[in-house]
Amino acid sequence: MSFVTPDINSLTLAPDLGRALRQWNDWLTGQRRLAANTEKAYGSDVAEFLAFLIDHLGGPPDLKTIERLHVRDYRAWLASRAARGNSAASRARGLAAVRGLMRFLTKQGLIQSSAASAVRAPKQPKRQPRPLGVKTAKAVLEEAATPARPESQAWIALRDHALFFLLYGAGLRIGEALSLTRKQAPLSDSLTVTGKGGKMRMVPVIPSARLAVDSYLAACPHRVDQDGPLFLGSRGGPLADGIARRRMREIRATLGLPESATPHALRHSFATHLLEAGGDLRTIQELLGHAGLSTTQRYLGVDRTRLLDAYKAAHPRA
Repeated sequence: MSFVTPDINSLTLAPDLGRALRQWNDWLTGQRRLAANTEKAYGSDVAEFLAFLIDHLGGPPDLKTIERLHVRDYRAWLASRAARGNSAASRARGLAAVRGLMRFLTKQGLIQSSAASAVRAPKQPKRQPRPLGVKTAKAVLEEAATPARPESQAWIALRDHALFFLLYGAGLRIGEALSLTRKQAPLSDSLTVTGKGGKMRMVPVIPSARLAVDSYLAACPHRVDQDGPLFLGSRGGPLADGIARRRMREIRATLGLPESATPHALRHSFATHLLEAGGDLRTIQELLGHAGLSTTQRYLGVDRTRLLDAYKAAHPRA
């Protein structure tokens, strides 16, 4: 029997904890400005944690119950997730979500507890990104411009081509591209993007990417309002990321590509191909919107030899 993640609104909780959860959710939406998918994942993780507590403790938890939780209670929850086959990365994300909730409750003066912070996060292997080769990335863009089925509307293929071109040509995340409005459409050689945490950055846009967006807009049968989403679905509403990911799966099957060929792999490819062409890490960090250079280094899989070569070439006393 498969496990189904509970809906947080369907759980039986004490009134004080229910109110606190609503405050936390409002804070996530209004202050943290998390991406919709991240916020949804956090909510699912916390719901699963609370469902575990109801069973683990034998009744609906309240704030006092939460405050009295011991490190062993958190470990028992993580162990239950491991027993269901959750990966280390999934368990670590869940722990991060619950820790965030506990920090919020503590700052609000609703509880006094540091047990969640004392739990060691599951170790997870460092996964190197798997970018596409230059020829493969070009083939993906070409295939995106081809209607998926004979009866498909031509403008949808132009839309998918433009979307994937921004992922590969400007290094955007799929969420960043889908959050663009019509007035943010690239009209010049640069584009301002709002990334994680509401941080804004400017990225260059090559002429062919601008042309792809222009071609899509000219063919789109729906009205694209200036303050509305740039990328529209077949019925004129905002394009869902699930549709874009499904199109990528179709392209992957057509071209015989591995499962690692995802929309995000186009962003990986953007960064990796820049590095291979001589781009420096600091510039690529800015283009990707990474907070720290160490993230970019891990993201690109830069080896120690290359870093030393860059150091020797740039340092005045090397």
